[in-house]
Amino acid sequence: MTLELGKLYLVGTPIGNLEDITLRAIRILTEVDLIAAEDTRHTGKLLKHLQISTPQISYHEHSPHSRIEELTNKLQQGHNIALVTDAGMPSISDPGVKLVSAAIALSIPVIPIPGGTAVISALAASGLPTDKFIFEGFLPTKEQERQARLALLRSETRTVVLYEAPHRLIKTLTDLATAVGEEREIVLARELTKMHEEFWRGNLQLAIALYAQRQPKGEYTLVLQGAKESNLIMSEEELKVELQQLLESGMTRSQASRQLAKSTNLSRREIYQLDLC
Repeated sequence: MTLELGKLYLVGTPIGNLEDITLRAIRILTEVDLIAAEDTRHTGKLLKHLQISTPQISYHEHSPHSRIEELTNKLQQGHNIALVTDAGMPSISDPGVKLVSAAIALSIPVIPIPGGTAVISALAASGLPTDKFIFEGFLPTKEQERQARLALLRSETRTVVLYEAPHRLIKTLTDLATAVGEEREIVLARELTKMHEEFWRGNLQLAIALYAQRQPKGEYTLVLQGAKESNLIMSEEELKVELQQLLESGMTRSQASRQLAKSTNLSRREIYQLDLC
């Protein structure tokens, strides 16, 4: 008799307000055999609030690879596991993606249980275009990688959503202003769904001025206006600078040329043939 595989449930939890959990999420958290939590203490408070006694095990970015093996072994033995992060949807800008990939590789069913996410909540209330957008998560902290990513955002026409911690907010706003221009519109969503939820709307220049006088507090979701088509006509020197930055980030010349061609009026071949000497 073949043992039936367990299921890995990706359970969305509140990003702030505890009322933002679904009835389905409560049922799954009650019924599974085990909850894999980013921080068992944090999730323990939620479970206590919901009167759920399902056992927990920790799973986070510093967990050894053996923890993934331990969890997938349990799933292969028929145990059902709920994966939760401290707030929002597991595996979105979250180490849960590694467990999801491992489960899929073993043909273990992965079932999403939708919940709140800061990305969509901030975007929906931003007032900026929502028909096309990209989610960048946190910008790289290594300067070379960071500058390469910022170079790409300069010509990105879709609305851009970013996460940022309070202690890095001013640097990120300053770097964005340098990369895309001080007049670019931005929305700063702070402490979403919590008691001190706040939306600030303006341009990067005003945002920098605001936080020069005000200490950033809480977690931030940044919604940045995309570039206008008229801004995508770059001089040859500007193209060379952006091409060089992409090459330094590790892209091949072909990859970098293809990336720039998406956001300019030049072909990949024309960009490829630019003389960087």
